[in-house]
Amino acid sequence: MKQGGSPPTGKWIGNPQGGVTTPEALLLPNPMLRFSATADRMRALSPDHPMAKWLTFMADLSDAQHIAATTLAPMPPIDRSLIDRSVAGRIPPLAADGHHRNSAWRDGLALMLDALERCSLPAPARETITKVRSSTTDAIEDLADGFLRDTVRGADAGSALYVAAALQVYFTRLAGSLDASALRLLPQRGLCPCCGSTPVSGLITASGDAPGIRYLYCSLCSTAWNHVRAVCITCESSHKVSLKEIEGGPGVVKAEICDDCQTYAKLIYQIKDTKADPYADDLATLGLDIMVSEAGWARHAPNPMLLVG
Repeated sequence: MKQGGSPPTGKWIGNPQGGVTTPEALLLPNPMLRFSATADRMRALSPDHPMAKWLTFMADLSDAQHIAATTLAPMPPIDRSLIDRSVAGRIPPLAADGHHRNSAWRDGLALMLDALERCSLPAPARETITKVRSSTTDAIEDLADGFLRDTVRGADAGSALYVAAALQVYFTRLAGSLDASALRLLPQRGLCPCCGSTPVSGLITASGDAPGIRYLYCSLCSTAWNHVRAVCITCESSHKVSLKEIEGGPGVVKAEICDDCQTYAKLIYQIKDTKADPYADDLATLGLDIMVSEAGWARHAPNPMLLVG
């Protein structure tokens, strides 16, 4: 408008917030894509990687998860009244340690094992799969409870890997069936609003309506939720938070360390690689975990796929 002129007429067209878009509080997973994307990324990262054979095995496992996630029949929907009561009480509706599991999760485990046995697997992996197949239903359910409650014995770690992978499929399918508008973030911002589990890593977005924000990705149900940057996801302090990375590396993955609670969490920068995956890139950067751990910081929470090395 020119100085001294008349104000324009007509309605406002545009964003009333002046171009600033509020990010989605949480993003529910797409079970049809979640595991195949992780498998593809791990295969892309494996050439010339010092842990190439292990990454290839984990890619095969993710492919098996994809088969289970896309083959199983739909499960009964979660009772909306249960979701509403949980949200009102600030409790995750799929609370991992209290949710009554549908037996369909074991069907997914069987499909995964069938798919894996068609792959070229090392002998120890085949032996463990045989052990899982020969286990009783009660033993498998006990192992699932142990994984969800963090009480797996060392002797069961190999079997627990496959059980954990099947539970990821089960909870991801459940989370993907929910209505995001009915959910709310938890008071403990570092925990998943759907199942209450810890995140495996955080991803800094490079595109979308609100680029540059952080989403934490659930280690169990694959839900992503917004968490403010430069704030420790363990103790919620912002006083002594900084970043560490491997010198000379591509800068895709960094460790956000907190000197108040001596923990760290992985951050994955999509702007450095638009194909980065919060699950695959975490597993492919164990060197960063070793470096930061040896320097005195403890990881915020483990990746469930690291039950066996």
